[in-house]
Amino acid sequence: MFDIKDLLSLSAVPGVGSNRLRTLVSHFKDPAAALNASPRELTRVNGIDKKTALNIARFRDGKRFADEQLSRLNKVGGRIITFWDSEYPDLLKKIYDPPAFLFIRGEILPDDKVTIAIVGTRTPTAYGKIIAEKFARALAEVGLAIVSGLARGIDTVAHLAALQMNRRTLAVIGSGIDLIYPPENKKLAEKIARNGAIISEYEMGAKPDAVNFPRRNRIISGISLGTLIVETTETGGAMITASTALDQNREVFAIPGQITEMRSSGTNRLIREGRAKLVQGIDDIIDELQPKLKSILKRGEKKVEPPLSLFEKRLLDCLGADPVHIDRIAELSTLSTSDALVNLLSLEFKGLVKQLAGKMFIRL
Repeated sequence: MFDIKDLLSLSAVPGVGSNRLRTLVSHFKDPAAALNASPRELTRVNGIDKKTALNIARFRDGKRFADEQLSRLNKVGGRIITFWDSEYPDLLKKIYDPPAFLFIRGEILPDDKVTIAIVGTRTPTAYGKIIAEKFARALAEVGLAIVSGLARGIDTVAHLAALQMNRRTLAVIGSGIDLIYPPENKKLAEKIARNGAIISEYEMGAKPDAVNFPRRNRIISGISLGTLIVETTETGGAMITASTALDQNREVFAIPGQITEMRSSGTNRLIREGRAKLVQGIDDIIDELQPKLKSILKRGEKKVEPPLSLFEKRLLDCLGADPVHIDRIAELSTLSTSDALVNLLSLEFKGLVKQLAGKMFIRL
């Protein structure tokens, strides 16, 4: 196997992106050979014009760049996997422009080839958060690794739900793996690195510039069997992920939302135009992916519903997907506020109810 320093050096040459980098390594069998080739030899490579050939032949800053990158990588306990390594995700290799190498913290395991991306708006509604958590937990439980982008909102909810189930989750970010964005997700990133991986194609020290994220999204969809869009506006970043998934011939699923809610306008449009499959439960996703999952995915046994008291049943009948205040719940159930709270706590322990801020409750 070639020296990773040589690959990093070649990647730093102006005009050498992922596609040219992979082409050069495939042609010369070693990045060092490409760096030492003459301009004439380089122009014989498909896609390498005279200007790029001269850039490669005259480039002298590669070693310094490689040493700096590896030094920063070591400080965060990261490493690099290349397109030619066995650990490199098979699904990602099949897209049009796979990265020549990835910076990662954590591990990408063989089981991580059974993956689904869950993405959406950075400012979800209460409904969006609940649905994202519900689907992420259920999909993780049946054996799918959850992929997302570590962004605020739906991404964060999806990662946390997988971790709460002690299941695998992969975060693909739009900055160097030593610059976690948003900063409030640094602790979450540490947890993901211990039970999955933080992944980026961007060099160490790369800032989370806005232009990075659309390109990052092709990796989120490319590493996944399918992508679930929970909530997004028509101009949201999740719409780009849906488009890249479709371009990669991957499945796209969408959660329908209220027609008056702007944060559901994107998902509703994807469904209306036939670009995404409407889903109401995880079986809609599992059934669609089943031919690709074969024997890898094992459905869990159907859960036995926990026994409920008369009061608990009465309280459940008062709740749905929309948050309801405790005072209204007490009124509807004809229970005192204190009795309602005690029984709601019991229902929360049973995983049937969730308390939101302001003493609001929803049924799961």
